[in-house]
Amino acid sequence: MFEHFGFKDAIDVFLVAALLYYSYRLVKISGMKPLFMGIIVFLVIWVFVSQVFNMTLLGSIMDKLISVGMFLLIILFQDEIRRFLMSLGSKRGWKFVSKLFTPGNKKNRDTSHITAIVLACMNMSRSKVGALIVIQDEIQLGLYEQTGEIINADISSRLIENIFFKNSPLHDGAMIVVDRKIKAAGCILPVSQNPNIPKQMGLRHRAGLGISQETDAKVIIVSEETGRITFANEGRLKSNVSPEELQQLLLSE
Repeated sequence: MFEHFGFKDAIDVFLVAALLYYSYRLVKISGMKPLFMGIIVFLVIWVFVSQVFNMTLLGSIMDKLISVGMFLLIILFQDEIRRFLMSLGSKRGWKFVSKLFTPGNKKNRDTSHITAIVLACMNMSRSKVGALIVIQDEIQLGLYEQTGEIINADISSRLIENIFFKNSPLHDGAMIVVDRKIKAAGCILPVSQNPNIPKQMGLRHRAGLGISQETDAKVIIVSEETGRITFANEGRLKSNVSPEELQQLLLSE
């Protein structure tokens, strides 16, 4: 059975498995895991009906559904497909290549802006001031920057606290950080439709989770009701984060 199974076939199987795993991760992040599993079950039933049991009538009906299935998948998973293509086109997936050619070429990173962000979040948490901070990684956030006010200012804890002060006109939107600068504030973010978000989390948390699903950005949410700090990345929320944990999460690659 495996006498003609060669190296090329092994690579083929590995790539298909990797694609299925990555697709599963995407739909799991977006809360569409039951729909994805339903499609897999439907495909398994179709294989048994058409190929194993050769049921002509039911098989022909399911063949018709499969023939238009690609268009249905594009409609159902349009957000996930866009996210996959954005991550594929970013530099994030190819970082390991540069590391292979430049081993041990690490430079001391300037983390003063991270310290300023953590200090501001700690102060806002103490005084229960709501905040939503998005830190760009590889995927560009220019589309969301245009929804707010462009600032282009150096990062400081005082400036961050002033932006999110309750009487500030920009406090309701998100602040976007790009290349150690406050690029924009008062920005509008996509809201996550994940049904598994705890009900006590409001629109600010849903927006933070939404942008982390769409991009590879690191997101900080400070609750106006409880003062708790939440960290979002890759479609996952980490609640009740301490300032020390937040600094470690922001410094992690």
